[in-house]
Amino acid sequence: MEKMNCIVVDDENMGRKLLEENVRQIPFLNLVASCKNAFEAMEQLQTNSIDLIFLDIQMPGMLGTQLIQTLAKKPLVIFVTAYDNYAVESYQLDAVDYLMKPVSLERFSLAANKAYQLFNMQKPVAQTLSVPQEALEDFFFVNVEYSLVRISIQQISHIEGLKDYVKIFLDGERRPVLTKMTMKSIEAKVLPHGFMRVHKSFIVNLRRIESIKQQRIKIGTFDIPVSDSHAADLMEKLNFTRPS
Repeated sequence: MEKMNCIVVDDENMGRKLLEENVRQIPFLNLVASCKNAFEAMEQLQTNSIDLIFLDIQMPGMLGTQLIQTLAKKPLVIFVTAYDNYAVESYQLDAVDYLMKPVSLERFSLAANKAYQLFNMQKPVAQTLSVPQEALEDFFFVNVEYSLVRISIQQISHIEGLKDYVKIFLDGERRPVLTKMTMKSIEAKVLPHGFMRVHKSFIVNLRRIESIKQQRIKIGTFDIPVSDSHAADLMEKLNFTRPS
C-alpha cells in the first residue's frame, strides 16, 4: 500500500494533537510534519513532497483558505475547523472535505478515504504505460503553413478537433499548433502514449489531468468536457470507482 505524505496545520496545540492521533490511526497516511500556522506549512510544502493537508482555517497571520490560494501546485486539502461559514469558499477551492470540530475518528476516516481515492486516480496510468512507451516513437511531424513541424507527444496536454483541423496544445507554448488533420488519425498516433478521447472534439493526455469535476477535466487553465459516452471509460482508465 502506497502511503500519502500529509501534514496537519492548526494553531491550537490540542487541535494539532488530535489531528496527529487521527492520522496515526489511518494506515495509508504518513505524517510528515505538524505545523502551528500557515507559514510553517508553506515551509514544509516547499521542502517536502506533500500529498494531503489537514488544515485549520482561523489562524493568526494567514487563514487556511488564504494559504491554499497562494499555492501554485496544490496538494489535496481537508479543512478541519470550528467554523461553518467557510464551507462554500472551501469547495470553491476544490477541498476534498470540510470537517467540523470536534471530529470523530469515523468521520475523519471517511474524509481520508475520499482523499486516498483521488490520490490513486492517476497512478495506474503511469504503471500501464511504463513498459510499452519505451518502444514507441515519441514524436511525429505535422504540416503547418507549408512547413513540417515536429511534435513531441509527451509535450501535448490535449487536442481539440475543428472539422478538418486539429489544435494541438503543447506545454510551455502560448498558442496551439493548428494543422489539417482528422481526430481519428491523430488519435491513432497518441493513444498508445496514455491519451484518451473524452469527447468527440477532445483528446487528453491522462498524465496532465489535474482534476475532474462534474464531467469537466481541468488541465492548467483549460476546462475540457467529458461526454456521457466516454465518462465511464475515463473512470475505468484512471482505475477510479465512484462511491456507492
